This record gives sequence, C-alpha cells and structure tokens, in this order.
Amino acid sequence: MRADGFVAIRDINPKAETHLLVLPERHVDTFRDVGEFPPDEAKRMLDFVAETAQEAGLTDYRVLVNVGAGAGQTVLHLHWHVLGGHVTGMPA
Repeated sequence: MRADGFVAIRDINPKAETHLLVLPERHVDTFRDVGEFPPDEAKRMLDFVAETAQEAGLTDYRVLVNVGAGAGQTVLHLHWHVLGGHVTGMPA
C-alpha cells in the first residue's frame, strides 16, 4: 500500500497474525526526529497508519514504534508497527 509519501509493507519477521510496517518515503532516523515533519505531514502519516489497518481488515490492533536500540529499534528509519490478531512475545 502506498499513499503520498508513505508506504506500508508486511514485516519479514512477523510478531502477529498481521504485522505491517508503515514508513515515510523520506528518511527520518527515529520517532525522536518526527518534529522535522511539517505538522500536516505528521498528521497524514498517522492517518495513513489508520488507513493501513483498515485496509488490512483490522478493527482491533496495536500501533507500536520503537525509539532507540534499548527499545528494540534495529532499523534506523522511522517506522510504525501495525499488529493485529495474536501477538507473540509481548504483554497483553
């Protein structure tokens, strides 16, 4: 799925029945740097996260972003995890 500066892809190492990643096409290292986005772009990204979940048929889901290596961020490019269905390895 793609929309005006953002893309959604399936995670190659899923932690849930549905595990999607939503990324901005332009490079931003981490959520700490989201202030670099103009306010309308940050809102469009959050709207796209919600649209991605809806397009995947999810009504109940988690949205997660890891910030920094200590929190599990292994890829230095801002991305949101959209997790639906049974999630493995995470508290309920």
